[in-house]
Amino acid sequence: MTITTEPAAPPAHLFVPSLRAMTVGSVALVSLLAFEALAVGTAMPTVARSLDGLSLYALAFAGTFASGVVAMVLAGIWCDARGPRGSMWHGVAWFVAGLAIAGAAPDMAVLVVGRVVQGFGSGLLSVALYVIVGRAYPEQLRRRIFAAFAAAWVVPSLVGPAVAGLIVEHLGWRWVFLAVPVVAVPAALLIQPGLRALGVVDRVRPPAGAAARVGWACGAGASAALLHYGGQQRGLSAAGLVVAALVGLLVCVPHLLPAGFLRAARGLPTVIGLRGLASAAFAGAEVVIPLMLSRERHFSPTAAGLVLTVGALSWSAGSFTQSRIAAPRSAATLPRAGLACLTVGTAGVALTVLPEVPVALAVFAWAVAGLGMGLLFPSLSTLTLSLSAPEEQGRNSSALQLGDSLSVATVLALTGAVLAAGSAPGPAHYAVTLAVAAGCALLGLLLAGRVVTRPALG
Repeated sequence: MTITTEPAAPPAHLFVPSLRAMTVGSVALVSLLAFEALAVGTAMPTVARSLDGLSLYALAFAGTFASGVVAMVLAGIWCDARGPRGSMWHGVAWFVAGLAIAGAAPDMAVLVVGRVVQGFGSGLLSVALYVIVGRAYPEQLRRRIFAAFAAAWVVPSLVGPAVAGLIVEHLGWRWVFLAVPVVAVPAALLIQPGLRALGVVDRVRPPAGAAARVGWACGAGASAALLHYGGQQRGLSAAGLVVAALVGLLVCVPHLLPAGFLRAARGLPTVIGLRGLASAAFAGAEVVIPLMLSRERHFSPTAAGLVLTVGALSWSAGSFTQSRIAAPRSAATLPRAGLACLTVGTAGVALTVLPEVPVALAVFAWAVAGLGMGLLFPSLSTLTLSLSAPEEQGRNSSALQLGDSLSVATVLALTGAVLAAGSAPGPAHYAVTLAVAAGCALLGLLLAGRVVTRPALG
């Protein structure tokens, strides 16, 4: 008699015993990455004054961004060749080391070094976490874990700057850097048993061209740093730096993204392109809204910040919603819905440049835009893993995050250049920047159907 056994049922939710520790640890690490990214912006003015390093202020951000770009590419190669464990642990180690260096820095130059090290660790870790999702979570749970990652960004965006401000005022700016490692290491340890359960990954040699990709990544990182730095300058020198940086990115980035990215080829190239367009649209509008509301509608900083909070809460609601509904029949449904909301939302905000349009429209429109991002982001992350063979999840996760980061950096630099034109920003400046944001979202909406590898017949 032959005895057959039923295959084990896939986990029903994120907190089944086999996934509980990994889920808690992964979400905690994402929260720490988010908190540090947001908190440093609050602390850096005090840091620069304390260390007499205002001349290196922009480099403290540009260097972090550049090293993160290089690390994302390295992590993609590493995860595909050796699995995500090494990239994750090295990411944690570099991240913690960078924070320790920055927190103990005797001068601004050392702090910049710490920030570069920290950025490198963040890049390694962010890609490794995506690959861990691809290896450890069944497809039906991926939208839920990516929704949890989104929530892990939203909560720090709500409380991070305020908490950082309190830390700076009552404990000193060094603790903004030194407190995070206390939590980061235990969070990583929670993931370790789940990584062990995945088994030993067969080690393979990095694919042909891996060394060249690292070289292109270094070029992209340098160009990204130049773009970030140039975007914070003024005058003709700023324009020259931004143009040189954009040329460098146009040369380097196509070698780091999937073939067909620039022509929006069906499938993965379009998925990655939509992520970049959506991030550019949201970030481009987000930086303009507080400035426009404070200067044109006389909002206090607190009131203007609350409008952004509405978008963050709506983003979280959208992420939760997409994680709870049944998987749509078409892979394009959620991206289309998200980009439609983002287009309507950013266009609605743009209308409030007109003084006769009530400001309540901006609040409502920004909530719609946030809802769209919540519907869109987890679905694109899930699609990236679904369209990737196991041995390509690292490379494609790296490309997704790389396209996102560089798109945001580009639109922020261009937005800064527009706002800096003339003696002071006014309605025309806001209209141009918000029109660009809405245009990015609309282009994404028009391309959303191309996430499907083949058009439906009949």
